[in-house]
Amino acid sequence: MKRLLLMWSALLALVGCGSAQTKAPDPAVSPAYATLLRTMYKNTVPTVSAAELAQLRQQRPALTLLDTRTAAEYNVSHLAGARFVDYDAFSPAAVRDLPREQPVVVYCSVGVRSERIGEQLRALGFRDVRNLYGGIFQWANEARPLVDAHGPTQRVHPYSALWGAWLTRGEKAYN
Repeated sequence: MKRLLLMWSALLALVGCGSAQTKAPDPAVSPAYATLLRTMYKNTVPTVSAAELAQLRQQRPALTLLDTRTAAEYNVSHLAGARFVDYDAFSPAAVRDLPREQPVVVYCSVGVRSERIGEQLRALGFRDVRNLYGGIFQWANEARPLVDAHGPTQRVHPYSALWGAWLTRGEKAYN
């Protein structure tokens, strides 16, 4: 399995050779995961690492977190204080009440869906939008806190068996 993942990562690296990266890879992210992300991100929304986000949350309590996954994923776990905005049903009405000058961090499982929502937010006039690099998977992989409706949890929705391979910590839970 590990060999297959390494071969897949190498193939993805070749496909993504022309991809621009806005900053150096986060050393907390596995090289294989960083390679995957490099091939998938369009780099249209600046990223923030899990460590940077943890620090930002302490410095700026008014920071808005938007979870762009499905309701099933959000219900398994999310970052404390995150607001659910369904990727599949996103509309400007979902963020109508948010000030455009307030910093916003979007996230999903790995950061692809949230990057698309981040693009839409920027088009709507939000000035400071960032995408959580590696998504909730990287947040969990760094053993950072997650919650569900009952409080702290170690459970994380893996999206699918294929994508769940990138989730190396936490309890994989589909519901």
